[in-house]
Amino acid sequence: MSVTSLLAISLGAILTNNFIFAQFLGICPFLGVSKKIDTAVGMGAAVTFVMGLASAFAYLVNIVLRALGLEFMQTVAFILVIAGLVQFVEMFLKKFIPTLYTALGVYLPLITTNCAVLGVALLNVQNNYNFIESVVYGITGGLGFLLAIFLFAAVREQLEFAETPKAFEGFPIALITAGLMALAFMGFSGLKVW
Repeated sequence: MSVTSLLAISLGAILTNNFIFAQFLGICPFLGVSKKIDTAVGMGAAVTFVMGLASAFAYLVNIVLRALGLEFMQTVAFILVIAGLVQFVEMFLKKFIPTLYTALGVYLPLITTNCAVLGVALLNVQNNYNFIESVVYGITGGLGFLLAIFLFAAVREQLEFAETPKAFEGFPIALITAGLMALAFMGFSGLKVW
């Protein structure tokens, strides 16, 4: 494992293989919580935290599953790990940051079923990442999610003041904006870093 491979994993997770714009995972909270920047950043930070922890715990759970010959139980085990982590985050936010807890509302428990969080655990196994690579991929994948939801929320806040045709007001213009942002992120796939 070299610094270059960790950098490649990081840049890939944030830009070229962004969970939202390239892999289309985690769209539900992306569309639901991106109306205001502060709630979008809160959701992005919570998802990043859960993705990083889920990557670490899922790696360890996968070692146990392989040792017992229970690889077919990966998805179920990963879902249980993620559900436990989300409950921890929910309790933490409720106690220490109640305004963010209230602002996230129903979308906070949805992190449990956020396919980006499950996707990072399964992709770590699929890509045969070691522990460090798994954690780096989880954290930077979450940072990519945070970047995507932040940028989208910033654009959506500005769209509130824009004059759009009646047929495109609200959700339709949000979907068009998300599509255009995905095309912009697709441009990163042509970059050569080194």
